Amino acid sequence: MIDELIKIYERDLDRLKDEVVSFQNEDNLWEIRGSILNSAGNLCLHLVGNLHTYIGKNIGGYTYVRNRDAEFSLKNVPREYLIQQITEVKEIVLSSLKSMEEEKLEEMHMEDALGYPMTNSYFLIHLAAHFSYHLGQINYIRRMLE
Repeated sequence: MIDELIKIYERDLDRLKDEVVSFQNEDNLWEIRGSILNSAGNLCLHLVGNLHTYIGKNIGGYTYVRNRDAEFSLKNVPREYLIQQITEVKEIVLSSLKSMEEEKLEEMHMEDALGYPMTNSYFLIHLAAHFSYHLGQINYIRRMLE
């Protein structure tokens, strides 16, 4: 299952980078309209912070201090910074998963991030679904604005 998870995270992180690059007007990364409260840029920062924390730090042992509030409050961060963050978290996620032993999948995740205990495999699947959800939002926002 680890090999499949690696393929999914690699694919979706590449898609996230492609979405950020596809914004023709960089300012639109930070645009919000109507009842849409989170910009594509903030959703990108949120996904990066999420993966740094739950895969890089909790599974891979990388040092990371998350500032979740900043993921949603920062504005007008340059596109190149977002791309750099995506590239960095991709390396960390893939490295963390590649060094993970299969047995660790059935161990309990070190943090009850969802409010209840869960295995690492359950949480990794949840994180992939969460990532895909926000990636779809970013795609929709880009197409709506441009």
